[in-house]
Amino acid sequence: MNNLKTTLLLAALTGLLMAIGGLFGGRSGVGFMLIVSLAMNLGSYWFSDKLVLRMYSAREITSEQGPDLFKMVANLAHRANLPMPRVYVIDSDVPNAFATGRSPQYGVVAVTTGIMKTLSYDELSGVIAHELAHIKNRDTLISTVVASIAGVITWIAHMAQWSAIFGMGRSNEEDNGGGIVGMLFTIVLAPIAATLIQLGISRSREYMADEIGGSISNNPLALASALEKIDYYAKHKVLPASTPSTSHLFIINPLSGTGEWMTNLFSTHPATAQRVARLREQASRR
Repeated sequence: MNNLKTTLLLAALTGLLMAIGGLFGGRSGVGFMLIVSLAMNLGSYWFSDKLVLRMYSAREITSEQGPDLFKMVANLAHRANLPMPRVYVIDSDVPNAFATGRSPQYGVVAVTTGIMKTLSYDELSGVIAHELAHIKNRDTLISTVVASIAGVITWIAHMAQWSAIFGMGRSNEEDNGGGIVGMLFTIVLAPIAATLIQLGISRSREYMADEIGGSISNNPLALASALEKIDYYAKHKVLPASTPSTSHLFIINPLSGTGEWMTNLFSTHPATAQRVARLREQASRR
């Protein structure tokens, strides 16, 4: 069901991008935006992992440099029937982790130095299992593609806004793409729709990764405890270099603030309390 939902949401994002092209360029605009979306998908496929790792100054470690972490990842990957992913460490006291890579064969697990100091062995195992679940489900590729398309839609909206401010748009008589209505759609509604679609994919996949991660680690309660600890730190200290475009990759949104419902509405992750409740319910069924 989640795979079907993701496919539909990806199609909706691409369709939204093409609709914007049609508003401003007619049929040729639709074709141009289709080419843009395909180019973004290919770029995301090949280079997304390298870009995000460089953004956070992550460094790859070997079994000699981090034997305990490396052994933990290897054991959990074997249990999940996955190839051994590359292991990266981010020098930050803020506990968090993410996975990236275009396929299980090119999987990457990255953790902060803070998470290794803050969590117990079982809690860290739960976090690693959660990230391996993302790799197993190919969530990392899907999330990056969605973020790229949503980001371009938002950028187009900004360009349309400046165009309207400085009067560079076409007049209603000359505009075959919808005039002022099309401009308002691009500036206001398109980025909101893109954001909601992006959040819909990210949230559903976090729930799935939690459940599979709890099964891989064989300890859903430890993962639940880890989420609570990471969430506490995320609300009091921001992970350096964090951006909205990459926040969905982390196990807990590194830009999360208060737990108000409006914040949760526009968060890339479900409320931590809801995730913890599901994991505890999962543990009760074991």
